[in-house]
Amino acid sequence: MQASVALGMILVACCPPGSVSQVLTHRSGGNVALSVSLTAVGNAIYIVAMPLNLALWGSLHPTAGAILTDVRLDAGQMLLEILLVIGVPFAAGMLVRTRWPALAARVHRPVRWASLVALVGFIVAALAGNFAVFVASIGVVLLAVFLHDAAALGLGYLAGRAGRLAPREVKAVTFEVGIRNAGLGLGLVFTFFGGLGGMAVVAGWWGIWDIVAGLALATVWARRTRARAAREEVAA
Repeated sequence: MQASVALGMILVACCPPGSVSQVLTHRSGGNVALSVSLTAVGNAIYIVAMPLNLALWGSLHPTAGAILTDVRLDAGQMLLEILLVIGVPFAAGMLVRTRWPALAARVHRPVRWASLVALVGFIVAALAGNFAVFVASIGVVLLAVFLHDAAALGLGYLAGRAGRLAPREVKAVTFEVGIRNAGLGLGLVFTFFGGLGGMAVVAGWWGIWDIVAGLALATVWARRTRARAAREEVAA
């Protein structure tokens, strides 16, 4: 695995959960309130933890560490960038929801889907701009992202079950642990790494795969929930 691809994997793995996790939790019939709460707390922690994690794990990697040295990654600057991308929107959203709950309820659904469409557009543009790199490293990127995503979703599911949570809460925890904010990772790639091809390809493909794999899992869960509810209704 070339250094830029490896560092891209580390970067996205260090990203917090994003709004996609709430969309998937809702579609699967999970506890959306828990998902929102976990995302809020997680993002608050990641504002500080993410640049530190990236600096630590990136520097320990035998080849990716050289890229961090070349770009002279400033953890303080990255912290400020993450604060602006994550903290400000969250604070604004909480303010609107607290002060104007009727407005928040009215715009919640269209804003949620608009943000998802914007994310997909951003990711597709990044992949199109680095298509040659994507073709050159497609095998490694596809396998690495698939394995990491499967491991993360599995870890979230097992954590929920180990905590003896109810099925709706297990679904929320699964997506909160398994889904990364690849859009944030992609933005950081262009801000701090000059849109480095391997990193951009990993972050872009990861964002798409999160949606594909997450929707597949959410759909299966939703169908099982509806089937179980139908059986219980017949039995009653």
